[in-house]
Amino acid sequence: MMDNILRGFPVFLLIFCRITAFFVIVPVFSSRSVPTAFKIGISFFLSLVVFSAKGSGVSVTEDLGIILLIIRESLIGLLLGFIGYLMLMAIQTAGSFIDLQIGFGIANVIDPMTGASAPILGNFKYMIALLLFLGMNGHHYLLDAIVNSYNWVPLDNGLLLKMMDGSLSEFLVRSFAQSFMLAFQMSAPLVTALFLTDIGLAFLARTAPQYNVFVIGVPLKIIIGLVLLFILMPTLATLFQSLFNIMFESMRNLLSTMGNSP
Repeated sequence: MMDNILRGFPVFLLIFCRITAFFVIVPVFSSRSVPTAFKIGISFFLSLVVFSAKGSGVSVTEDLGIILLIIRESLIGLLLGFIGYLMLMAIQTAGSFIDLQIGFGIANVIDPMTGASAPILGNFKYMIALLLFLGMNGHHYLLDAIVNSYNWVPLDNGLLLKMMDGSLSEFLVRSFAQSFMLAFQMSAPLVTALFLTDIGLAFLARTAPQYNVFVIGVPLKIIIGLVLLFILMPTLATLFQSLFNIMFESMRNLLSTMGNSP
């Protein structure tokens, strides 16, 4: 009995490292409002489930090589969580683009989810996105992703070789570019409208110099931006649904890049 425990403990430790690293960075669970004890507890119980299902026939060498295995498993969890975090951060980036145009860029607020400075409209959209994400049980899909990652990337994977041949780095660069393009597309309607407002104010300054454009322009851009945001609000649900689909598709592509299809 003791021999089985000693033989299975390193395998359980590797599983625990991957799942804990995943919860450190993945959206929803990585929030500062989620207690650390909860993150450790859910990581522990998920590790027990995965160990009972996947870890019975796996053996790990008990030497200094286990340090490399721990680093490798932690990297897998971090990369998988980072892809989900990167796609949701596209919402914050889109809000930053809009804030710069509307004039709210100087009034950044502290995001309670991350503790960092965040744009006002980006924070607003991010809260709506999180509510929709929880409403569609997206957190269940995240749990499903980390559990099923062992079907794609087992404990005896070759992640370090994938990192050396550049395929993983190329995927991460493409994912970053995709998230930036998604942010630009989400902010494009409001940014374009506010840019046209700036052009109109420039014509006004040339044709009627007696008007103080700076006094007129600031409240005008805020009014136009908020009205357009109110008009476009019903489309956010469909937009965020597409973003979530892209996020899960990117996580699936990352798993296929790191391992093989089950």
